[in-house]
Amino acid sequence: MQSTPRSNRLHIAIFGRRNAGKSSLINALTNQDIALVSDVPGTTTDPVYKAMEILPVGPVVIIDTAGIDDTGELGELRVQRTRQVLAKSDLAIVVADATRGIGEYERSIVAEIRERGLPVIGVANKMDLVGQAATHQGTIQGTIQERAELDLWGRELGISFVPVSSRTGEGIGALKERIIEEAPKDWEGPPIIGDLVAPGDTVVLVVPVDIEAPKGRLILPQVQTLRDLLDHDARAIVVKENVVRAAIENLKACPALVVTDSQAFGIVSEQVPSNIPLTSFSILFARHKGDLATLVEGARHVARLEPGSRILIAEACTHHPIGDDIGRVKIPTWLERKVGGKLNFSWAAGMGFPDDLASFDLVVHCGGCMINRKEMLHRIARVRAAGVPVVNYGVLIAYLHGILERALEPFVAAGVPGAPRHR
Repeated sequence: MQSTPRSNRLHIAIFGRRNAGKSSLINALTNQDIALVSDVPGTTTDPVYKAMEILPVGPVVIIDTAGIDDTGELGELRVQRTRQVLAKSDLAIVVADATRGIGEYERSIVAEIRERGLPVIGVANKMDLVGQAATHQGTIQGTIQERAELDLWGRELGISFVPVSSRTGEGIGALKERIIEEAPKDWEGPPIIGDLVAPGDTVVLVVPVDIEAPKGRLILPQVQTLRDLLDHDARAIVVKENVVRAAIENLKACPALVVTDSQAFGIVSEQVPSNIPLTSFSILFARHKGDLATLVEGARHVARLEPGSRILIAEACTHHPIGDDIGRVKIPTWLERKVGGKLNFSWAAGMGFPDDLASFDLVVHCGGCMINRKEMLHRIARVRAAGVPVVNYGVLIAYLHGILERALEPFVAAGVPGAPRHR
């Protein structure tokens, strides 16, 4: 489970004020000392990602964030980064210190979580200190005197609170049960390929081995597609782009589908007979990770580009560009050839995504294999809100090679809801 990619894990973000016990709560959930704990406020300065497993949910990523009440110039930047975590979160946990009560900070973050439509769980931490505080200091304003008062917190914020003590482990089991109950069932999105084929079908996977392919390994989308085929009891044949025709001819029956790396669309389409469905890994992931119909619409906007148009090419990973890099060489070359003139390109890599999206005429995004579905959909929504068309690598490459409609046929034939139709 520890080797499951982060992008394939349910993302659980933990929010709260400084010293509310967020990091100690993570340690209690994982039963390990994996988060730094200190009495000094502001120990966690940037979002920290912790991989673990919560059965029966499975592999998850727990995101430890800086305090939502951080102060000063640096503190404001930390709070900003904390709120940005919401874009990739599938489930939120708001932690309150049971000895301090709730206030404007909790109300504000819960309201923002609700606005984004995320399920949210409240946690009243440090319950073991509540009786001690009341004994030594008498009645303390904002302190919980009885657990029944959690209901008042819940009514005020519109959520229910789970009482826990990260120090003693009290309530951690109940919190895990709530996580299982509240985890969205559809967070993974549609299958990668399983609903496009039937059990027993044979699928040919075309995997070029070029300078950017990891030595001794396949790239993540190829591995995940292969696993999804096995999960759906289909058979897979993996070949390089120069032997596709021979592989098909050697089969006793036609394959149900051929899936190629999008960069090899041209050479592969010439080898695959028109009666055999053809698509790409990147188009599969356009649906699995994002919004296929929106990305197809973005490809069709390429016809409206003119020389000088501004293009943003965004990649979720930070790989080192080598040779004819797809995002920095091949796609710009193909786009300028299509438009018939020079275009103005900008690039964004990793977690960074520009704020000035409205200044672009088109956003071209990678397949998104390194980010989760939630963040990919958030990025697409941001681009659409800016009034800019957006497309991903595979959809764009199929369009530029004149075979987009053919590459979409497997989705139409399978009756996929929202599958883009011919134009």
